Amino acid sequence: MRLRRSVLATPATNDWMFAKAAGCGADMVFLDLEDSVPEAMKDVARERAVAALLGYEWGRTTRAIRVNALNTRWAYDDIVGIVSQVGEAADSLVLPKVSTPREVWFVDVLLGQLEAKLGLDKQIRLEVTIEGVKGLANVEKISRCSSRIDSLIFGSGDYAVSQRSRVDTNLEPADPYPGDLWHYARSKILVAARISGLDAIDAVYPKYRDDVGFERTARQAAVLGYDGKLVIHPSQVPLANKVFASMDDELARARKNLEARALGEQNGHGAVGVNGSMVDAVHARLARDVILRTQLVREADGQT
Repeated sequence: MRLRRSVLATPATNDWMFAKAAGCGADMVFLDLEDSVPEAMKDVARERAVAALLGYEWGRTTRAIRVNALNTRWAYDDIVGIVSQVGEAADSLVLPKVSTPREVWFVDVLLGQLEAKLGLDKQIRLEVTIEGVKGLANVEKISRCSSRIDSLIFGSGDYAVSQRSRVDTNLEPADPYPGDLWHYARSKILVAARISGLDAIDAVYPKYRDDVGFERTARQAAVLGYDGKLVIHPSQVPLANKVFASMDDELARARKNLEARALGEQNGHGAVGVNGSMVDAVHARLARDVILRTQLVREADGQT
């Protein structure tokens, strides 16, 4: 299992950012060949992405490439060109603007052929971004269409365009709106991810100097059930890593609930009381999930 508390996007043209990206502690970094790269720089970005994957020490960070959308003329060269050169130095491909299972299936088949041709022992994984109303409508089918998929990512920027939402530059409502403008999309993507056993990654927070706002939206996503968040600046990485790790009181409660439930089962009770609240099998499953997540985080951070 790989953590995805923080998923850092780094433009593949900006080679001065690569060293910082590799060493900032992000669980995952993807070098972007898509929206952050102008058309005239697509070939240059591809070359620099290859150099970055091969030339830097990435440690435990998952190394990924965001290719161009599958309906563009660059996507094929992105996939074949990069995988042919870097092989197992790429852990994953991020697929943008996915609307149908067919797009993912195409990449799955192409990667299978490349892996066989290159003799790769490791399977390259996929992170699928849902960024439009059609993709949202098909998200459950998309989530089940390939065994390579590890996560579903919510892309709120292009989704706002697709839905014709009125938002500001931080992708927040331009006028007062009751609640979370993206709650339906977030929930639908999260449910699809859970149905298929995938991670769910929340959208970016463009105001990269607003730590308070970033942490607020990250905590909202974490409460909903998201596993991590897209980040656009290394300064957002430690905040995301903190928010999407289990809190100390959450871990203590999980252990206490598990111990109480185990003792109750020994005495023939399926439900027990802990601090005035009922704890049953559901709470035990929640507790095990918290403990597993904590173990993964501690291993990633070099703790015992």
